[in-house]
Amino acid sequence: MALEWVVLGYAAAAEAIMVILLTLPGLDGLRKGLIAVTRNLLKPFLSIVPFCLFLLMDIYWKYETRPSCESDSCTPSEFLRHQKSIMKSQRNALLIAAALVFYWILYSVTALVVKIEQLNQRVERMKTRTD
Repeated sequence: MALEWVVLGYAAAAEAIMVILLTLPGLDGLRKGLIAVTRNLLKPFLSIVPFCLFLLMDIYWKYETRPSCESDSCTPSEFLRHQKSIMKSQRNALLIAAALVFYWILYSVTALVVKIEQLNQRVERMKTRTD
């Protein structure tokens, strides 16, 4: 199961890097190529949504089937294992949320950058017509 979380972490990191590169000022020469790459990657990255839902269901299933450790019914090592399991589930849920939020932000920023680029081209055409 660890490989799935690594893949999700790398995908979230790639999304975050693309958002940062798209929003940094001063990268106008690089931006056109980056927009093309990002637009081509949005559809494959959409597979993150069902993947996250699957992993969320996995967290829920582990939560429901996890043995409870209450008061004096378990040893200190079992209690520690129980607490580690809860912490891992919380960390993984945060990773799922981050991946989904970064995908949404990447999609929105890409759409806005494309729209701005189209508007800039329209303004340039209007300027050349009036001259």
